[in-house]
Amino acid sequence: MSTNKPRDVQVVPIATNTRILRSRSWSRLRFEIEYALAKGTTANSYLIESEKTAIIDPPGETFTEIYLEALQQRFHLEDLDYVILGHVNPNRAATLKALLEIAPQITFVCSNPGARNLRAALENPDLQILVMRGEETLDLGNGHNLQFIPIPNPRYADQLCTYDPQTEILYTDKLFGAHVCGDQVFDEGWEVYNEDRRYYFDCLMAPHARQVETALDKLADFPVRMYANGHGPLVRYGLIDLTKAYREWSQQQTSADLTVALIYASAYGNTATLAQAIARGITKAGVAVESINCEFIEPEEIRAAVEKAGGFIIGSPTLGGHAPTPVQTALGIVLSTATNNKLAGAFGSFGWSGEAVDLIESKLKDAGYRFGFDTIRVKFKPDDATLQLCEEAGTDFAQALKKARKVRSPSQPATNVEQAVGRIVGSLCVLTAKEGDRSSAMLASWVSQASFNPPGLTIAVAKDRAVETLTHTGNKFVLNILKEGNHLGLMKHFLKPFGPGQDRFADVAAQETESGSPILTDALAYLECSVQNRMESGDHWLVYATVESGKLLDNDGVTAVHHRKSATHY
Repeated sequence: MSTNKPRDVQVVPIATNTRILRSRSWSRLRFEIEYALAKGTTANSYLIESEKTAIIDPPGETFTEIYLEALQQRFHLEDLDYVILGHVNPNRAATLKALLEIAPQITFVCSNPGARNLRAALENPDLQILVMRGEETLDLGNGHNLQFIPIPNPRYADQLCTYDPQTEILYTDKLFGAHVCGDQVFDEGWEVYNEDRRYYFDCLMAPHARQVETALDKLADFPVRMYANGHGPLVRYGLIDLTKAYREWSQQQTSADLTVALIYASAYGNTATLAQAIARGITKAGVAVESINCEFIEPEEIRAAVEKAGGFIIGSPTLGGHAPTPVQTALGIVLSTATNNKLAGAFGSFGWSGEAVDLIESKLKDAGYRFGFDTIRVKFKPDDATLQLCEEAGTDFAQALKKARKVRSPSQPATNVEQAVGRIVGSLCVLTAKEGDRSSAMLASWVSQASFNPPGLTIAVAKDRAVETLTHTGNKFVLNILKEGNHLGLMKHFLKPFGPGQDRFADVAAQETESGSPILTDALAYLECSVQNRMESGDHWLVYATVESGKLLDNDGVTAVHHRKSATHY
């Protein structure tokens, strides 16, 4: 897929009196962890034209100009009655203000928290707003009697789904999306989107799994033939399977026996973005997250979450040199609730100074808490490297919790099966990868040739590995095959623990391929590979990649082989 195409708006009829306007970006749109696969995205908006007319979910400011142009070519905005908002964020303000200038008669339709956010985002207390709490309907005529289902979560406390019984379309806002861009409007051949939808879920939904389950229960009562989501292809052909998958993925999180309470507030969205990246790192390591936006939750819920959790992390913006009042209240609850043998963490973003993060860190240190990662302070908007640091910090935090639990549990001797499986021998390799400002590596011995034509291989990548994020379909990596005799130095280097965001290649001889992936010059050989697909395999992803180029660096060398004693021993 070309990333040089200009942004555009694709307009397609999808049902009776109903059209979709897909604002398309063919390259990565934003610095947020759910966009990290860099496959572009679509911001989906919908137009229902009946006796009354309504727009659902206008896009953010990136698309304001081209969206309004496409809309006005097909519709007289002076005739627009309603703008329905699945959620409100500052990014949408520019589009909504532009709509109001052309069509001041608009009535906005949103949830009660959405109404507060909307007045703040548009800096206008006198907007015409219809608040939908769940019982009200909105009759557009000809059977389009819209129903509304509030499905709040900590990241989007104002989230609202809309159901049209005339078309049996459920407008799901953030649910059931994927950040991919293409010409395909519906999800024909839906299995090709499985990886993208799972990644989107893991980034956006997994930290709110309890709320996702509640939302699924609410939505189960509606006869639905299509999910009209906020991003990616519409869900029609894979609707039953994706709904079932969301239930299974949510239950994996809510049934986890280790959880982290992730408590934060966010003034401009930056602290929430950091929280999301940290949560992604925790959940990929097999530990659940209870995400808590302390601006929208009762103190008793914070207390209950902290008591249940094995550790907690607190994040805050700095406003006027201070932490916002909800964060200070939450910090007080944590200090009075959490025993100091619980693992702690602190993070935050700021514009000019970071007093709020310093306050949280000092209070926790004074109370004797042990930290799971070095406190994260980010000035202004986070970039890719910062998000990688946050994700790796979250994984370190989760691994520290698991390690502490393992220490408390008596170790068990390896079983006969584990000893037998451990005798499967693999060559010692180092997988290296780089994309933009992000780079990583891992030592690997679970590698096998998988095909002759095209030449291909499989490699097992543990879910909690930092490099895992760089081994999705379409990514490139280099497999460096180590040489017997000089492999111990490289093995020792890549086995040592790295800090979040630490450069894995600072002390090794390396050069880069055209795609940027490092080649270890002391290796026996290297293969530059392109990931074709992945399969979930327990606590690993089994990655199948084809070899695009490679070179033997030492004609006389012998492949280093790793002999294990059990299936659980690296």
